Amino acid sequence: MEGETSQVIFYLLSFVIIVSAIYVVTLRNIFHSALFLILTLFGVAGIYILLHAEFLAAVQVLIYVGAISVLIIFAIMLTSQLANKEIKQSNEQVTVAIFVCAGFLMASLGSLANTVWKLTENPLPEDNTLTIGRLLMNEFVLPFEVVSVVLLAALIGAVVLARKEGA
Repeated sequence: MEGETSQVIFYLLSFVIIVSAIYVVTLRNIFHSALFLILTLFGVAGIYILLHAEFLAAVQVLIYVGAISVLIIFAIMLTSQLANKEIKQSNEQVTVAIFVCAGFLMASLGSLANTVWKLTENPLPEDNTLTIGRLLMNEFVLPFEVVSVVLLAALIGAVVLARKEGA
């Protein structure tokens, strides 16, 4: 029964992801597109949970839904000319886009058909999030700290540049 339930949830999440992704690229209102992008990213997090990748689901929600989507919405709201009636909100390259998408679809289907999927019988760790945390704090602590220092330097550089432009 559990396998059937997770399969139904997978198909439901897949349907939500596909429909909301189509809305992201076809809606004319960019704010509504951003909202459907958030729904798409939540659906991907749901797929991660079904795959027992709780850490990836949490990262998906925190970084993409929480940070990137909010940044996109702030950028949309701070753009004053967005609601101007003189701005043309149409795309004259629909035919080119259809051919490019069809090419990507064919390449994706071809690679999916020709890929040998290696399955393993090894079970996942009981608490893989705890395992990732232990690895980050023990074996990979030096690269983890180096990345944090690099990100801090980038943040300080951005603040210094922003202060020079504002002055």
